[in-house]
Formats: sequence, structure tokens, C-alpha cells
Amino acid sequence: MKNTLIAALVATTAASAAYAAPEKYTLDPSHSQIVFNYNHLGFSTTYGMYSGFEGEIMFDAEAPADSSVTVSFPTDTLITGWDERTQHFLTGDFFGAEESPEISFTSTGIEVTGETTGAITGDLTINGVTKSIVLDAEMTQMGDHPMANKPWVGFNATTTVVRSEFDMGQFAPYVSDEVEVMISIEAMKAE
Repeated sequence: MKNTLIAALVATTAASAAYAAPEKYTLDPSHSQIVFNYNHLGFSTTYGMYSGFEGEIMFDAEAPADSSVTVSFPTDTLITGWDERTQHFLTGDFFGAEESPEISFTSTGIEVTGETTGAITGDLTINGVTKSIVLDAEMTQMGDHPMANKPWVGFNATTTVVRSEFDMGQFAPYVSDEVEVMISIEAMKAE
């Protein structure tokens, strides 16, 4: 009887641990974008974008604070809408794509702030410089994707990056040092 009770407790604990473990989701590169904007000399707001990148979310729906996210992408996949600007941004004046060919973000902690919101702290590496930033994130939806017929999740997030902290301070303060970043991603449950 005692052995049966111990076995039942072990089995229940193992099942609970397995159920509560984060599940792996991979980003859908066709529906994941990072859009940034900055003030140009007070005359306009100018935009740039990264899209088509890959990443991984270890998502724990029962305990979101135990989740994590890792994303990286080639620096030279930048889109600005004007080729001369793009080429300048990729030089050592800004992104330093030749010396630092990858941009990455790895979460270091998540604070749940609401039913579908959280503050994701993580290490952002741009231009060979790593700084801790906080993403204000919101889960937009979780459920089965109607076309892919598999579990899917979506998130939006925002943050502000001070570009001079990443050795990208060319023309500041005339061109704003603070860059607003908007992120929208979809991710599918990994098989």
C-alpha cells in the first residue's frame, strides 16, 4: 500500500512537471516583423524594418514567467525603402554589418504584468554591443491556426532603444538618439 501511494505521488508529480514544462514554438518568418522609427531633424519620422527572421519561444502558458525567447537575424537584411539609406545604415556609422553580421535578442527574465501582458527583459546585441532592454509585450492570440491546423501564438511588443549606447550615435541629437521599436510575431508549435 505504501509503495503504491509513493508510486502514485511520483507519477502525479512527474505528470504535473511534464504538463507545466514550456513548449517550443518557432517563429513564422512570413508573419514576424520588427519596425523601428526615429525623428529626422524634426521634419519627419523615418522607418526601417527587419522581416523574415527566425527564432524560438519556449512558451509556458500556465506559468508565462517561465517562458523564454531567442531571436537572431542577419544585420544586412534591413529594409528602409531607399537603397542609399539602407547601404549607409549598414556601414560602421550605424549597424556595422560587415564587422557585426548578426543582431540578436535573448530573454533573461519575464515579469507577468496582466492577463495577456508582460515585461520581457533580455540582452539585445547590435553592432557588437550587448545591452539589457525591456520589451513591453502582449499576447495577441493563442489557439489553433485555421489554415495550418496546429497550435499558434501571436505577440506584439514595443521598446525604445538609445542607439548611441550601441555605438550608432551618428548625427545625434539632430537625428533622434531614441529609436522606437515595434515588434509583431507569430509562432507555431514545433513538431
